[in-house]
Amino acid sequence: MKYQDVSGRLADYRREIAAIRERMRETLAAVEPEPVRDYEFTTPTGTVTLSGLFGNHEDLILVHNMGVSCPYCTMWADGYSGVHQHVVARAAFAVSSPDRPAVQERFAASRGWKFPMVSHAGTSFAADMGFVSDKGGWMPGVSVFRRQGDAIVRVSDTTFSPGDDFCPVWHFFDLVPGGVGESRRTIQKPACCSKSA
Repeated sequence: MKYQDVSGRLADYRREIAAIRERMRETLAAVEPEPVRDYEFTTPTGTVTLSGLFGNHEDLILVHNMGVSCPYCTMWADGYSGVHQHVVARAAFAVSSPDRPAVQERFAASRGWKFPMVSHAGTSFAADMGFVSDKGGWMPGVSVFRRQGDAIVRVSDTTFSPGDDFCPVWHFFDLVPGGVGESRRTIQKPACCSKSA
């Protein structure tokens, strides 16, 4: 197929994706929020509540990270550092993982991460939010919460998986002949990251 023909077809696909995204935004706007309790997390400086993560914002984006054992979760989190300053202009942002605070602190420093991290170790938070698999393994994703007076509600969530919209690396690879190709050898997909894990 000629280059120009392929470019035109891909442009059509991207317009279809944009239209689907608009329908998704409309669907989310109509969702009935889910009440959640004010969970407690641990940090290197002590405990913090879910409500405390909002700061001065009405909305909170909280990533469910599987911790240092997951190379994909690390790659996703590497990307947050670049967009963090833009995201917090709109909503509070934090990353939660099952790792203990000292482990989080060391690993974040080694990666140059600037966003806040909290540990949900010893809590039911991840399970309650639906980010523990049927087999008991952690699952990656994101939940968005909103403050409504003294109450907290969840307004949206989604799981992460290789090739999704939350890591631009995959989309750059899509443009290269062979796609992901040999990069799968350096970013090994652990079983923990599959939706059936």
